[in-house]
Amino acid sequence: MRDHFIKRLTELAERNPRIMLITGDLGFGVFDEYRKRLPRQFLNAGVAEQNMTGIATGLALEGWTVFTYSIANFSTLRCLEQIRNDACYHEANVKVVSVGGGFSYGALGISHHATEDLAILRALPDITVVCPGDDWEAAEATEAIVETPGTCYLRLDKSSAGFTQQPGEKFQLGRARRLREGSDMTLVATGGILGVAMDAADELVKRGVSCRVLSMHTIKPLDIDALVSAARETGGIVTVEEHTVVGGLGSAVAENLLELGEIPRVFRRIGLRQGFSSIVGSQSYLRTRYGMDVGAIVDTVMDACSRRTTVVGGM
Repeated sequence: MRDHFIKRLTELAERNPRIMLITGDLGFGVFDEYRKRLPRQFLNAGVAEQNMTGIATGLALEGWTVFTYSIANFSTLRCLEQIRNDACYHEANVKVVSVGGGFSYGALGISHHATEDLAILRALPDITVVCPGDDWEAAEATEAIVETPGTCYLRLDKSSAGFTQQPGEKFQLGRARRLREGSDMTLVATGGILGVAMDAADELVKRGVSCRVLSMHTIKPLDIDALVSAARETGGIVTVEEHTVVGGLGSAVAENLLELGEIPRVFRRIGLRQGFSSIVGSQSYLRTRYGMDVGAIVDTVMDACSRRTTVVGGM
């Protein structure tokens, strides 16, 4: 995803001299072509992410569209006060980019596991939160947030579902993408773990269970219409995220459906439930250890199908 992000950003910045990229002292090999072409639109703020966000806000208030870039927890949680008070409060065109969402930097431990960022940032007023699931979405989301006024968060993952664009399809923030059809259950996934959800849906077909798969690449604003349709038209909803289940995608889905009175016949959340992710290892290893791999999704769906009941006012 990272490579597709920087490729699209380079193209956009060449057309728009008011786009600036600020890095927190990383990504130099990735940014070589960008820096070569656009040296006046690039700045290394050093290992000073809070200062990076303050600089970005100042430039944004002077008419720039500014991308800040660092490892997920560093560009977000370390800079939370600056994102909230400086960027969001002033509706500044600051686009916070994190590389390594979820367990992408699994071997580096909890300091590099980004498992609370979506919950915390979506709570901020006046921010758009985007978590693409494949390479096409990552590139399209980069362009979309340039065109979106105000502060945005773009969470990039080391893993990816590849390219899932369908013929003639156009990307739209706030609109989920339906990648698989099915009526027994709906899998709603965000981020690179979308690929795992799609593999799980393929495995479930072999077991006689058809799953609709939604790529919920935008967490805020959330596609309520797609969720209402899933609640009404399929046998239940299972959310899948490489993130804590507290306050993330699953929480957002449940909050919105319950408030509307749209109750799925069954609802489950797949994500981190065991406090801090204190184990280290590869991204795929940690997904398995924390119950987010294909087998875990299949087991959750099969169990949900066996337990679902008709809810009055639901289906």
